[in-house]
Amino acid sequence: MAKAAIPFIDLGAQRARIGAAIDAGLLRVAQHGQYILGPEVKTLEADLAAFCGAKDCISVSNGTVALAMPLMAKNIRPGDAVFCPSFTFAATAEVVAWLGATPVFVDVLPDTFNMNPASLEQAIVKAKADGLRPQCVISVDLFGQPADYDAIEPIIARHGLWLMSDAAQSFGGAFKSRKVGTIGHVTATSFFPSKPLGCYGDGGAIFTDDPEMAAVLRSLRVHGQGSDKYDNVRIGLNGRLDTLQAAVLIEKLKILGDEVVARDQVAERYSAHLKGLVPTPRILAELVSAWAQYTVLVPGAARASIISAMKEDGIPTMVYYPKQLHLQTAYRHFPLAGNGLPVSERLAQEVLSLPMHPYLDHVTQDRVIESFTKALKAHA
Repeated sequence: MAKAAIPFIDLGAQRARIGAAIDAGLLRVAQHGQYILGPEVKTLEADLAAFCGAKDCISVSNGTVALAMPLMAKNIRPGDAVFCPSFTFAATAEVVAWLGATPVFVDVLPDTFNMNPASLEQAIVKAKADGLRPQCVISVDLFGQPADYDAIEPIIARHGLWLMSDAAQSFGGAFKSRKVGTIGHVTATSFFPSKPLGCYGDGGAIFTDDPEMAAVLRSLRVHGQGSDKYDNVRIGLNGRLDTLQAAVLIEKLKILGDEVVARDQVAERYSAHLKGLVPTPRILAELVSAWAQYTVLVPGAARASIISAMKEDGIPTMVYYPKQLHLQTAYRHFPLAGNGLPVSERLAQEVLSLPMHPYLDHVTQDRVIESFTKALKAHA
């Protein structure tokens, strides 16, 4: 008989901590009735910018829109090449294809899961050989750890490109002295409920230190409007974050710093117990991961059995991501770096994410570790 399941991400525990404050914020919005671009939206944007040190924050309706709008602002178009990892969620490449530009897929490093600088160099060579115009790199801070910007940024500068940091999983983290949100020409993040900072629906934000970019983004967010809502000066979209979600995020942001510390403690405890059994996540020196996921590598042939055995024990697991973008039907015709992306393809067969959230107590975590260890050894 299967045991009672634990949550993969325990949003209920977080709600027990701050639910009353969130409910009060939602009630305030209901009472003033400014459901679209109400005062909470401006408050949230100021709070988010202050949290990470960015000069400007533009809240938006979801993380995909957060990725798309900077490309629109920079007039990315057919013939342009935008470089992104294949080992990520589809939204990163999807927004490039929306605009008729070409996503060029880059391999990742086997120990951090983030963009491989050498593969990025190969991808730029490939794009130029195909007659494309290299324009932008979309790095992805996968599972919460910032990419190796010390290695990536010189390549970007040398080739005259611009950088958008895809921080959908890393907001709350830091790359050395720089907090996530201040890296790149722009940073895009997501507030999907399962993210380190999540709302009660969809939401996202864009960060930039460029005032001209910020002004264009605010215009794009509301159908490209100019000084008057009925004088649209550019083609835009409806990308507004609603006020109710802003009210939720205001309260959640207040505890994000504490939660990132707690996530790190959970991750350290996992790694201490699993060291020597499986490859565990490697965090680069002086970096702070937001630990959106805790992901280990298991033998590919045994992964399905491990997942099944842990499910019987009431332990949920997830696979991020089972099929890389360059192998998916919608994206397989786009160019790749070098002769292929072997690390991405191997990782897709071996990654396994264990329950991770800031309220994972030792007793529950020990249950996860015991179940995983037993399942791993049974299929050794």
